[in-house]
Amino acid sequence: MSPIPRRSLLKAAAVAGAAAQFSWALGARDAEAAPAAGTTDAEPVVLDWLEEGGLGAAPGSTLGVPWPKGVHQEGQSFALTDENGTAVPVQSWPIAYWPDGSLKWTAHAVSSGTGKLTLTPGRPATPARAVTVGRRGGTIDVSTGVITARLGTSGSTLVRSVTRGATEIARNGRLVLLRQPEIEDGDQGTVTYERFDSAISEVRVEQEGPVRAVVRIDGKHRKGHRGWLPFSVRLYFYAGADSFRMVHTITYDGTQEPGKASGDFIRGIGVRFTVPMRDRSYDRHIRLGGEGTGMLREAVQGITGLRRDPGQAVQGAQYEGRKLPDPSTWDQRVTTRLPYIPEWGDYTLSQLSADGFTVRKRTKKGHGWIAAGGGRRASGFGYVGGASGGLSFGLRDFWEKFPAQLDIRDAHTDEAQVTIWLWSPEAQPMDLRFYHDGLGQDTYPEQLEGLNITYEDYEPGFGTPYGIARTSELLFWANESTPSAETLAEQAEAVRVLPQLAAPPSRLIAAGVFGKGLYAEPDRSTPAKARIEDHLDFLFTYYKDQVEMRRWYGFWDYGDIMHTYDTVRHQWRYDVGGYAWDNSELSPDLWLWYAYLRSGRADIFRFAEAMTRHTGEVDVYHLGTWAGLGTRHGVQHYADSAKQQRIANTTYRRHYYFLTADERVGDLMHANVDSDETFLVLDPIRKIRTEPYTPDRHALSIGFGTDWSGLVSAWLTEWERRGPKWEKARARVLSTMETIAAQPNGFVQGTGLYDLDTGRFAVADEPVVGVSHLSAVFGLNELCAELIDLVDMPEFNEAYFDYCRYFNATKAEQAARYGSHFGSLILFQGHSRLDAYAAVKTGDAKLAERAWSKFYNSDGYRESAPWRTEKVTGPMALVEGSEATWVSTNDTALYGLAAIENLALLGDRMPS
Repeated sequence: MSPIPRRSLLKAAAVAGAAAQFSWALGARDAEAAPAAGTTDAEPVVLDWLEEGGLGAAPGSTLGVPWPKGVHQEGQSFALTDENGTAVPVQSWPIAYWPDGSLKWTAHAVSSGTGKLTLTPGRPATPARAVTVGRRGGTIDVSTGVITARLGTSGSTLVRSVTRGATEIARNGRLVLLRQPEIEDGDQGTVTYERFDSAISEVRVEQEGPVRAVVRIDGKHRKGHRGWLPFSVRLYFYAGADSFRMVHTITYDGTQEPGKASGDFIRGIGVRFTVPMRDRSYDRHIRLGGEGTGMLREAVQGITGLRRDPGQAVQGAQYEGRKLPDPSTWDQRVTTRLPYIPEWGDYTLSQLSADGFTVRKRTKKGHGWIAAGGGRRASGFGYVGGASGGLSFGLRDFWEKFPAQLDIRDAHTDEAQVTIWLWSPEAQPMDLRFYHDGLGQDTYPEQLEGLNITYEDYEPGFGTPYGIARTSELLFWANESTPSAETLAEQAEAVRVLPQLAAPPSRLIAAGVFGKGLYAEPDRSTPAKARIEDHLDFLFTYYKDQVEMRRWYGFWDYGDIMHTYDTVRHQWRYDVGGYAWDNSELSPDLWLWYAYLRSGRADIFRFAEAMTRHTGEVDVYHLGTWAGLGTRHGVQHYADSAKQQRIANTTYRRHYYFLTADERVGDLMHANVDSDETFLVLDPIRKIRTEPYTPDRHALSIGFGTDWSGLVSAWLTEWERRGPKWEKARARVLSTMETIAAQPNGFVQGTGLYDLDTGRFAVADEPVVGVSHLSAVFGLNELCAELIDLVDMPEFNEAYFDYCRYFNATKAEQAARYGSHFGSLILFQGHSRLDAYAAVKTGDAKLAERAWSKFYNSDGYRESAPWRTEKVTGPMALVEGSEATWVSTNDTALYGLAAIENLALLGDRMPS
């Protein structure tokens, strides 16, 4: 590393002196809390379920548990016990390491257990019925000890069969895609469809038990010579389970050009299984989940409600799903007339909006449909089968990610077909064309003028969906008979809310993960602290309510929130350029995850989970020229021409991954490791750059704020996960930290010329002041807090502390330190957390005072804000609800993070 400048050494000495006198500094706290050499902190971790009810009917649950540095080494095994001290089988594996090689995060899979579970070092119990994985010929056989799934390794069939004992419950599990080549905006003429089937290209066994097995299947949808719409499907199996989980991802790679009616319009995306039907028609049962615990419970051939009564016991048995006694024991006026009772072979439940579903049925193809009911929000659950066995199935977030649909076909024949439609073929085709014609914005000056009126950064050809993705989750049960009403209700609930085990906030805090000292459990011990906690609760509740009131739902939209409110229309600016969908602007993702980390609240977790699924998939490109970049906020999630690292930021995915060990999110983070290459193809500030610049492999202009924070989060995560490129990633972390610190003005320099081959920034010859109010609001403070804790590099620490000292300083103070001030800045309240962090790390009492001063008395939310909502009704608004006209998502995210971090760092230094 480069030698530390004398200026930095002098400052470091001054800092050390101040910290020695300032006992509340974080460094002092760390020293007091650190274990003595040779000791470990391996106390048991008590795990609990996010929601009451435990595992229920779900196949299993997996969670991540953090450990303090040095406590456990690789190879450590873990045991799990329930509240009675009974051993619970668990499968454990490392998912992150501290730099010294000790375990930082471990993942743990369970397939049984209710109530609280205690995790300790030790030998895990062996499941009575373990998961096993076998390979033979062109198949992979996975057995849970209860069911066996035979998976294909080529062709179109992902799941060749699912058996329970000697009974085949389902077969021929495959993906289906309907393409509509043309779309019309007026009266529909003849509409044609093309059906594409899944075509497997690769299958990998990622885990083989004994508690959990995971198989990944990749491929494309194919018809003839054309293959498109890549898919990645993971199947999860747990020991002793009669069910399995599917995580299904598609990446859009079609063509839809603005102004043109022809292209690749998706009419339906689905997962289809064949279900053998062995029972008599009156012993075949249909179940479709409605609202809440509601359930349509019918038989293919119903013997209730007839003019003649077969007997109360017979009718009751059919309604309950039990095998009926021999027809010879019925009232023969019914038995002899069975051929005249219709068989209802086809059922459809379609959810075309967040507010309504309909159910209909027919006897068979070619005959009319009969309405069978409906409601608002279906559970996305169904069952088809009979007394000898059948398949339950469900799609998570069914109504939230409308339009969705459940189809049962040919249940009156030997083989029923079940299709779970992720995009209903009864809905309008998926129209992803850009929403306007460019409005004459052909040049950069014209586009900047557009930015100045609608806040949209438009550029021809950039508003493309090519490369965006979406992930869905499904569950399947292989039942030995038609389940009871109670079992069906448990299965439907598992579809609605997948059970999740979690470590408590106290463990997350004690382990020192995600920025040591940046969050602490809620504390209402003083009026001032209580007010901030009330404000944090208000803001979260308001956004949760706005999702419902404003119907922020839909296949591509669910999980995101809006950016800015239009007080005149009493409406969020959903149709105004860059004021519409937020796309992680100023880190609402981080606010939500830190709110969860400190509280353990299930409602916050679920909100943040949905946002992580959305922003990591829909707002980021996964194929094509801009793979690895995300899109700035806009009317469509991919509309804006600002394709940048700050939105693809791995920082926004790490929390969910480490808390759940979710492999799909892990894929997204791996994919970002080489995203520094994207700066070769697109200059983020091309429209406002004044100096000559051509991207060069050895001299790429990369900012130290929004750009580097996104890059370094990917490198850090790959390093701590020991991913395939972890050594390269570690080198990139260290080399960029070193060369940022070596700049004449450190972080204040603003940007540097980066060499893709060496992973280093060129050290500038002259000092420059290049500070933006955006630099630190996309996770920089949180990342630097982690890096400073992980890496021993005093010169980097000092460079960052200097940035923290001077962003909120006066212009005179900035000029005295750097020769010129930082210009006109904003977002001081959000940056108060930088003051707080540097105050604690350096022992600077004046910074501590300034942190609270900027928090309370600068921009953002004030104590004098209303901190309440106002009721809105028609005709002011489309639906009755509430509004807080003074709330904006930028301010919410920054207030939330500043409040959480300031309370944790300086809660005992609040002004009276």
